[in-house]
Amino acid sequence: MLTTRFVDGAPNWIDLATSDLDGALSFYGALFDWRFESAGPDAGGYDFLQLDGRTVAGAMQSGPDQGPPAWTVYFRSEDAAATAKTAEEARGRVLVQPMDIMGQGHMAVLTDQAGVPFGIWQPGRMAGVDVANEPGALCWVELYTPDVAASAAFYSRTLGLETSAVPFPGGTYTCVNPGGAGEDAMFGGMVPLAPDTTDDSPYWLPYFEVGDTDVVVARAQELGGTVRMPASTVEGVGRMARLADPYGARFAVIRSASGQGQGQG
Repeated sequence: MLTTRFVDGAPNWIDLATSDLDGALSFYGALFDWRFESAGPDAGGYDFLQLDGRTVAGAMQSGPDQGPPAWTVYFRSEDAAATAKTAEEARGRVLVQPMDIMGQGHMAVLTDQAGVPFGIWQPGRMAGVDVANEPGALCWVELYTPDVAASAAFYSRTLGLETSAVPFPGGTYTCVNPGGAGEDAMFGGMVPLAPDTTDDSPYWLPYFEVGDTDVVVARAQELGGTVRMPASTVEGVGRMARLADPYGARFAVIRSASGQGQGQG
């Protein structure tokens, strides 16, 4: 279960890079009731996204040379520089070198062996998001990858993550948890990227908990978003849908059966 009691390897931050920051803030504000607060005059226009005064994510304007709009999932590390070096040794790349962020912590942006971007956050004054597993907050993450075994090996070496196969309708689902933390600490999964998929590249997909999946899907469409997978129910897991915002950033929503934000899509 994804919590704010962060341990090494667990997601502890998420942010959005978008071609239209004002438009994206309007979309997510109407969808999740988020409010926005500047990170300060020295933060380069970075905004905190907040739910009832608690920070759930960050957001920033991206340039045309920085790739399409996307959410980036960050994982906790005690040493961002060491993690970046290990990622390179495991056939990943460093997109943004580890750097201090105004004393709040150290961050880096890396890619895995399949080219999927992800972030590292080494806590300083800021540990990570203030809330998880509540409506409007991050509750689960999924990696869509062409080779689950290779990805599992990369994240095991780089972040110490463990994987396990869980029975699922039609087959098995590969769950992910921090090393040594056990099944209660599962925070995500790995999903094979089918050859005939409409997705053009592998990626990390964030899930946000919601009170009513169908209402949120309808609202997202009204606001200019796109449905990438219609709402569907998986017994014992919840009712989920995969969406994209008006600028193309992909995300998912789920009303968890257990209230613990476990998704599969």
